[in-house]
Amino acid sequence: MNLFNFPARCQGLLLSFAFLSVLSSSVWAQFRVEVTGVGLTQLPVLVTTFKAEGQSPQKLSSIVQANLSRTGQFRPLPAGNLVLDEMSRPDWSTLRATSAEALLVGSVTRLADGRFDVRARLWDVVKGQEKSDFRDTVAAADLRLSAHRISDWVYQQLTGSPGVFTSRITYVTKTVGRYTLWVADSDGEGARSAIISPEPIISPSWSPNGTHLAYVSFENRKPVVYVHELASGQRREVANFKGSNSAPVWAPDGRSIVATLSRDGGSQLWRVALQGGEPQRLTSGSINTEPAFSPDGQTLYFVSDRGGNPQIYKMPASGGAAERITFTGSYNISPALSPDGRWMAYVSRIGGAFKLHLMDLVSGQTSALTDSNADERPSFAPNSRLLVYATQQGTEALMTTTLDGRVKARLAGQVGDLREPHWGPSRP
Repeated sequence: MNLFNFPARCQGLLLSFAFLSVLSSSVWAQFRVEVTGVGLTQLPVLVTTFKAEGQSPQKLSSIVQANLSRTGQFRPLPAGNLVLDEMSRPDWSTLRATSAEALLVGSVTRLADGRFDVRARLWDVVKGQEKSDFRDTVAAADLRLSAHRISDWVYQQLTGSPGVFTSRITYVTKTVGRYTLWVADSDGEGARSAIISPEPIISPSWSPNGTHLAYVSFENRKPVVYVHELASGQRREVANFKGSNSAPVWAPDGRSIVATLSRDGGSQLWRVALQGGEPQRLTSGSINTEPAFSPDGQTLYFVSDRGGNPQIYKMPASGGAAERITFTGSYNISPALSPDGRWMAYVSRIGGAFKLHLMDLVSGQTSALTDSNADERPSFAPNSRLLVYATQQGTEALMTTTLDGRVKARLAGQVGDLREPHWGPSRP
């Protein structure tokens, strides 16, 4: 079925205006990170090689450098062969000659029980003063997580805002005869499969607490919404009504989802309580799909063709009168709301190209963030400072971008295409 006469890339079986065509032959879906662009203002940070990190399974300093680079807010400086630990006293005159304003040093020590003691210290180079220190004790398997914790700590110390490096993303790949739903670190590394199916999987959506995923599977020869518990691998059907069940999104309280159902004919938004009971219909007439909640759960954004072409509207989360939000461009889809409630990302068709756009919800001003031709499904980082989205640049890839579009990072799979990204909450 072709909703709103989508072009071939965006046709979708009443799903979420997303066409799933992803390829990956890498079992662990490891990523190569390529950062492009320069931020308007960037803090020069020197991250030295941590003492003894060469004897650990992960090079923590490199992970931290890559994390900080993707934000667009920092300019990691080359450390060369400089190795300092948290007990070292910096040579301020030498460091100031590098233009560094902050210095991160640390160590990684293997303990007798096989775990690793990770320590770090952050210095203010301009003032020649210590800012803060960090300590973590983790199993070898959690060293990457520890590096992300360090990155969050550095980000918090230098910006005053929470970092997002301990958060995770989910996405879908397709190989010959197989669809896989992946969960990966925020940098795309350390991916683990949540479910593998011979039938399409689309529209994964994180629960607010990060413990579950909702998604759509075609394994019953029709689209059905499932909720999957990541820790146990157990899942259950939450929307398997007559017709199509698609585009699930969690309510911020985690007690219900809103999905697009065609149980009564046409595609309408319904609220489905996770404890069961009769769903609540929220819309009528036209095609209404791709729901997205405001952070406070009071407002529901969605896509509708009620004006003739797909545009983004909003209405009370309990249903009611809808207000059109997008007026620039004749074809706007895939709304995503920032956790701070200030921004809405979406995809707009411009001259036949699908480009990522950003709207300031206070002023209504919009801006294009990309110059690519086939962007889809944007999703905000937990701190509202970055977006992840899928795009076609030769092959399908996942990208992150800053909100001004200046700094982008390509999270490219070794082989094949990647689709349907969604950014989840941070982990402790």
